[in-house]
Amino acid sequence: MTKPPEFRYEINGIRIQRICRETPASEDDHLLVARIMEALPALEVRIARRGHIWYRIGGVVTPEGERIALDINEWAERSLIECGHDFEILLDHCIEQNFLVTRHVGVSLYLSVKTGPRPQDFVQIEVDRTQERTFRTLIDAERLPEDLEELIDPIEPSTLEPWDISSPQYIYRRKTDVAVFMEELSKHRSTIHPAQHFMKDWEASSAMDQATFCHHWSLRLHRRIGRHGEQHLNVEVVANSPQGLSRLDSAEGKRGKALSALITQYDHLAGYPFAWFFNMVGGSVSPQVGESVWRDISGDFAYLPSRDAQILARWVCRPYYLS
Repeated sequence: MTKPPEFRYEINGIRIQRICRETPASEDDHLLVARIMEALPALEVRIARRGHIWYRIGGVVTPEGERIALDINEWAERSLIECGHDFEILLDHCIEQNFLVTRHVGVSLYLSVKTGPRPQDFVQIEVDRTQERTFRTLIDAERLPEDLEELIDPIEPSTLEPWDISSPQYIYRRKTDVAVFMEELSKHRSTIHPAQHFMKDWEASSAMDQATFCHHWSLRLHRRIGRHGEQHLNVEVVANSPQGLSRLDSAEGKRGKALSALITQYDHLAGYPFAWFFNMVGGSVSPQVGESVWRDISGDFAYLPSRDAQILARWVCRPYYLS
């Protein structure tokens, strides 16, 4: 087997972190990508996926927006100590000052940098675009908190119309050389991980000729150290689904040309061949579709390329899923 060519590259995490810190954040993120591409002129950089909006509790400010504390948890515990552990005194102070609580509103960006020909040959850069906004009043006079925990995180917060405390910013999280990560993953497992199986199937399929893996799939990477210093690694493969690509829950009543048209249309919307199979393994296409296609091509129909048919045959004998 011919060894794939070596691809020389250098992606400096400290430099990427500085670019994130110095780049004004915007919802389209074009400037961030442009500046990272300037730092990596020989490589292709793109935003593979934007995650869902997330929220994280913030700090404490005055009604005029003056900063009191960055972290409400730390502030509340310290303030209670300063009040002699008298919660009533702390409540009176908070009511008098009419403090507001902020929260951080963020979106996680997954940028991919292709570094070689194999599916796993890419670096994933993770960046948060976040902004701090007012969220609620610290004290609801009609429902006074009974303890410090309820002060920090009430069940029914008294929310208000939010306004910005700071400009949006980019926060660099990490970069991961996926090829190296997948090699490490093998060292900690006695069996092949579903993500590795998935990439092997991609490399053997017709998708390999017409699509780049990291343009269509990104990773949630998990690495932690156990109590005895041992490493625990795991990975989730997540579809970078294009707009208009919905779930395919059934192929009931379809076979032959009708079934072939159904999966061809799905592949067209996804942007690459054999997409229905990979999304079936990923969970957004029903396994019934794969079983129906297999019955077709085992009988009178032959509408899959032979290598895709072989992958499907292996899957039918030993199904696997990403989650």
